[in-house]
Amino acid sequence: MAHIDDPYTQKANMDYIRNSMDQPMLEKEHELALARRWADKRDEKALHELVTSYTRLVISIASRFRNYGLPMGDLIQEGNVGLMQAADRFDAGRDVRFSTYATWWIRAAIQDYILRNWSIVRTGTTAAQKSLFFNFRRLRAKIENQAEREGLGDDGRAKIAKELDVSVKDVVEMEGRLSGTDHSLNAKIGEDGEDEWQNFLSDEGPNPEEVVIGMKDAKTRSQWLQQALGGLSDRERTIISERHLKYETVTLEELGKTLGISKERVRQLEQRAMDKLRTTLTELNVDAQSMFG
Repeated sequence: MAHIDDPYTQKANMDYIRNSMDQPMLEKEHELALARRWADKRDEKALHELVTSYTRLVISIASRFRNYGLPMGDLIQEGNVGLMQAADRFDAGRDVRFSTYATWWIRAAIQDYILRNWSIVRTGTTAAQKSLFFNFRRLRAKIENQAEREGLGDDGRAKIAKELDVSVKDVVEMEGRLSGTDHSLNAKIGEDGEDEWQNFLSDEGPNPEEVVIGMKDAKTRSQWLQQALGGLSDRERTIISERHLKYETVTLEELGKTLGISKERVRQLEQRAMDKLRTTLTELNVDAQSMFG
């Protein structure tokens, strides 16, 4: 849905646009002279004349993005930021018009603003996704016109994916993103409803009571385990630790090389240590199966 400004903002935007259109066009030599004065002497008057003469270019580019539902005034101001960046980086020594150089910076600034503000969910995090975001609607309309029907089929999505060098999965996801808008979780359900959407979102995580109980149980289990490990020799504790208590366990062969014994000897020591642990845990009335599987 396109953004609609209030009457005061609309008038201010129109005044700005009319004033920009009234600015004189610059001849090439004068344009380059202004760019040199800014680059060499940081002449702010030269910068002001150069920039204000090309605000009409900003307005022209911003108008191409007015259907993304963001305020036109904001698009223009972001474009002006890009224009200022172009003026600061422009090399008057190259045989190119400032408008040609500035167009890229203006468009990039506006597109970055749209990607940041079009949705609360970040969109277009890669160059390919950014291209997909800004070209999807144009390509969809082209394909639908050729097919003389509304809606994209699998063939249409494949064509877009091929043209923009993205996956069909990316096209499908972008199609879904562009077909809907963000909704507030505080929005009321129904015209006269008092319930909010967030009231019906289920939390599948543990409740506070379960979290506290889990923390207490984990602490108790840790104490039991430390007490049981205390009955093992240093080598047995090393084997149990490396084989059962770490996220990435080591093989019997690797552990044997570390300890300077054979793989079979490691297996024997591991089995003896596990028997000791089960005996100790049983004496503590703890299910050893739940501790080690």
